[in-house]
Amino acid sequence: MTATAPRFGVTGPTRAVALVRLLLVTTVLLGTVLTVSSGTASAHAALTGSTPEDGAVVATAPQDIALSFSEQVSLGDDSIRVLDPDSKRVDTGKVRNLSGAGAVRYGVDLKTGLADGTYTVAWRAVSADSHPISGAFTFSIGAPSKTVAVLPAQKAGGGLVGTLYDIARYVSYTGFILLVGGIAFILVCWQRGASVRPLQRLVVGGWLALTGATLAMLLLRTPYTGSGNLGDAFDLGGLQDVLTTKTGAALISRLLLLGAASLFIAVLFGAYTKHEDSERNREDNEDSATRTDGEENTAAEEGTAKNDLTFGLTLGGTVVAAGIAATWALAEHASTGIQTGLAMPVDVLHLLAVATWLGGLTALLVVLYRAPFIESAAVRRFSRTAFISVVVLAATGLYQSWRQVGSWSALGGTSYGQLLLVKVGLVVVMVGIAWFSRRWTGRLGEWSGSDSESGSDSGSESKSESELKGELKGEEEATDRDGTTASTTISVTDSDRLTQLARQEAALATTRQKRNRDSDPERIGLRRSVLAEAGVAVVLLAITTVLTSTEPGRTAEQEASRNGGASTAAPGTKEPVSLTAPFDTGGAKGKGTVRLTLDPASPGANVMEIYIDGPDGKPLDIPEIKVAFTLLDKKIGPLPITPERTGAGHWTADPVLLPMPGDWQLRLTVRTSDIDQTTVDKNVKIG
Repeated sequence: MTATAPRFGVTGPTRAVALVRLLLVTTVLLGTVLTVSSGTASAHAALTGSTPEDGAVVATAPQDIALSFSEQVSLGDDSIRVLDPDSKRVDTGKVRNLSGAGAVRYGVDLKTGLADGTYTVAWRAVSADSHPISGAFTFSIGAPSKTVAVLPAQKAGGGLVGTLYDIARYVSYTGFILLVGGIAFILVCWQRGASVRPLQRLVVGGWLALTGATLAMLLLRTPYTGSGNLGDAFDLGGLQDVLTTKTGAALISRLLLLGAASLFIAVLFGAYTKHEDSERNREDNEDSATRTDGEENTAAEEGTAKNDLTFGLTLGGTVVAAGIAATWALAEHASTGIQTGLAMPVDVLHLLAVATWLGGLTALLVVLYRAPFIESAAVRRFSRTAFISVVVLAATGLYQSWRQVGSWSALGGTSYGQLLLVKVGLVVVMVGIAWFSRRWTGRLGEWSGSDSESGSDSGSESKSESELKGELKGEEEATDRDGTTASTTISVTDSDRLTQLARQEAALATTRQKRNRDSDPERIGLRRSVLAEAGVAVVLLAITTVLTSTEPGRTAEQEASRNGGASTAAPGTKEPVSLTAPFDTGGAKGKGTVRLTLDPASPGANVMEIYIDGPDGKPLDIPEIKVAFTLLDKKIGPLPITPERTGAGHWTADPVLLPMPGDWQLRLTVRTSDIDQTTVDKNVKIG
């Protein structure tokens, strides 16, 4: 008979419960996304101050340079470099820990006898959450000067090494999700899946991905936090240094736990699969009403052994999975900040819930596309398991958001916040798709039950061993009637023929199951919705990985406040600043207009072009023009600039060094004769 699936419509209390669940899932996931992302927000360290300050002009040379950070960082002896205007190092190369009274502060001594001019300080560190950070600033002795100091073109953790490390991080997250989620799907939702080859390949693939990515991260750690040169990945000295760090210890621990996980997988797909196959064969070939007492006892013993093995695998697998998740919690975001003793186990629960949900979703997708069948009860069990995982995400997410969330102002004003908004949008899409998947799940469950009965009534189930023996005996008796062979009774010597018939019957049964699978509209609908959900999850995981290497909004705002209120986390395209200022010195030919451009109008080196036009719009040749920049709120300047005349009415200055962003006051002094001059003030936005 053909089963008719019910329509989507629900009414009364059922609809109310459904709407409540949808609201809960949506709220939970939005809160979780804000939490997972904001968990990074207070984890990256930021430079909060320096002595001398960025852009400061000091009268005499300081004895040392001191840097202050928002949280604990790790620095090596070469982590702070001070370069003179000729790009020569003037520091002693020995970093000193000056921390105390809750302040994180490091310094380096300077050589004696430093000349006047602009000096560049370049620093590199590793924050407590394992992410490398770097930066640079300038200060001047006596007065600013030109400088040819060359700094690295890429930031710490950038370039090819940074890209490879981010890829390895993404693959490690993916491998963990597939490994843990696939095993959880088998043990909790569908134990028969232990013998399904596509699921076995999924779990083993997750293990290989996580192991390979962990090894790659261990090798790339030295260039990722240091030189940035890929060749340093095989530096044994650097590898030894990595092993002494918190991140190195976590990666080694993860590899050891993955060794234990390999034994777990061998048992799951070995002894456990044999128990599962034995039980399934016994159910297919035996009628419980005709079992003897001995057969009943044997079945009971095998069932008890299987239950014990299931319990042991579930318990052991949970311990191993929690241990692997802890290698992230102990080395990254949860290990810094307040209440780390509570934050780390919460982070472990968070990772396990994500893996159970997304990994189980991937396992279900594989089964729907590659396996010939799956019981409707297994699909419903996964639906309940996924919902419980989301509830766990809610509990852990709310705590983490309270502990580490940044300000809402950073949501649209930084690169981190903009990526977060994209991630929130993807989560909304994923929640909508998941809702349709749950409805398809209900339809699939009712169809599967009816189809099984239909298949049984039509005789489409695979035949038992006794039926195959009967067919074999009938064939031999028919052959005997033809006189070609002697009639015999079925015996153990016919096992080869019996095995061949069983294989043929199994192949036919598998073909029928696949045909039914591919023609079932409910299953097709579920496959498509789960595939769409998994596709969004892949993009979601990619954005999460990018967020872990992006300067968070909270630290970006801290850095912006230190640099005069301009956020550096989401830099836009730098545009030159152009301004026009009329002047009148009061003398003959004392009227005109100054046209000035500053390119790119950002901290660091700029190029300034000045054009002097007379009242008729033609170039006006004047004897002198002076320029000075002052950042009033930081009490920096005035920084004098002396342009060079390149032609009639044309003056240039290159470079114009401005140490930090902010609203600078530009003072133009125009002299049209020996005694006639005037000064014009303008405001210029830098950065």
